[in-house]
Amino acid sequence: MRTYFCGRYFRCQSDSQTLALIPAIHRAKGAQSCSIQLLTEEASQNVVFPAEAFRKGKNGTAIGDNCFGEEGISLHLHTDTLTAEGRLHFGPFTPLRYDIMGPFRYVPFMECRHSVFSMRHTVSGELQINGKCYAFRNGIGYCEGDRGRSFPKAYAWTQCSFSDGALMLSVADIPFGICNFTGVIGAILWKGKEYRLATYLGARAVRIKDGTIIVRQGAQQLTVQQLESAAAPLRAPLGGEMLRTIHEHAACRVYYHFQIGGATVFAMEAPNAALEFEYERNGESSRQVPPFTC
Repeated sequence: MRTYFCGRYFRCQSDSQTLALIPAIHRAKGAQSCSIQLLTEEASQNVVFPAEAFRKGKNGTAIGDNCFGEEGISLHLHTDTLTAEGRLHFGPFTPLRYDIMGPFRYVPFMECRHSVFSMRHTVSGELQINGKCYAFRNGIGYCEGDRGRSFPKAYAWTQCSFSDGALMLSVADIPFGICNFTGVIGAILWKGKEYRLATYLGARAVRIKDGTIIVRQGAQQLTVQQLESAAAPLRAPLGGEMLRTIHEHAACRVYYHFQIGGATVFAMEAPNAALEFEYERNGESSRQVPPFTC
């Protein structure tokens, strides 16, 4: 049985509330299990299930009595520290024009492959989580996924939905044989137009330091700056097992500035963006980022 993990990330936000749900299956050392992680502005919860609780169908996946798919989410979670019940309905998904990994999707030995299933869709319904109601009336959703062996050792990721579109950006240290490079994948929906930032299109992360990321690709530049810190711990794969602890800001203030040819396309302070910054705050990432090293 080869080392492997596969998970999906569903993010739902309204004007005042945000939550994320992460169903996953993982296997290593001859053992297999699955899990559901739930992240809100206040805290995170991780519920582990035996492997046989996982079921995959044409409309999505189920873990125990909990279902996840393009049409929505149904939750029936009960542990000593968590009670989560309810149903969310999704509108039609908005996929990207082509795979976010580009030609790297065909590389057979990458430790992690990323997918973006929907940059933006509507969310309606309610979840009761430990007595608190999360209500979505024409809310906004986002859905992505990861699969492989491990999350990158060092990476930064952010996602945000706003009135005129949505964006996601991931910058990561990618092992490539005996060498490594800083890989970039990102997508921006803005007023009906899709922009792609990616290593395979010439994108380069020129700065990753203390919650700030600057990516350039030809005449385009995206700046991401974290304005507050309130992260909650999440479990992440390491060699197929959920052994690593990362930290995600489910809804924090982040500044985004997108430019083309020096002209500002948009500049905004988002109050409820998601962000993970798994680079050392004052280490190697404080320098200019080399594109490829051995």
